[in-house]
Amino acid sequence: MRRPRLPFALVVLAWVASAACAPKRPVLYPNQQYQNAGIEVSQADIDTCMRMAETGVGDKNNAANTAGRTVIGAGAGAAVGAVGGAITGNAGTGAAVSAATGGTLGLFSGLWGTREHDPTYMAYVDTCLREKGYQPIGWK
Repeated sequence: MRRPRLPFALVVLAWVASAACAPKRPVLYPNQQYQNAGIEVSQADIDTCMRMAETGVGDKNNAANTAGRTVIGAGAGAAVGAVGGAITGNAGTGAAVSAATGGTLGLFSGLWGTREHDPTYMAYVDTCLREKGYQPIGWK
């Protein structure tokens, strides 16, 4: 008996799509510091400030939204799978497969939907960059 490939295809599709939806990053005005440092050093400084902000204040929007959407997706997937499985005569398997698929899609939905950072996190990163001589002008 051939196993259905739909859940696997949905997971792969969700993973590929989420890779294209990277979180927002600060945009720097090309002042003297930016020009002297160059793009690579400037990006490394942004990465450093973002890591410091994660350690210092955290990014509460990302973790909370992603966890919540994962749980909701798994629950909804299990319910739909149980109904579909009951119709076909195998409610347990249907619920398990759909819960896994729903949880995975909920996780990716959480990752897609959390592109906005916590305002305190963003202020921390902006302050860190200003202290390094950069002029952050927004997030993109």
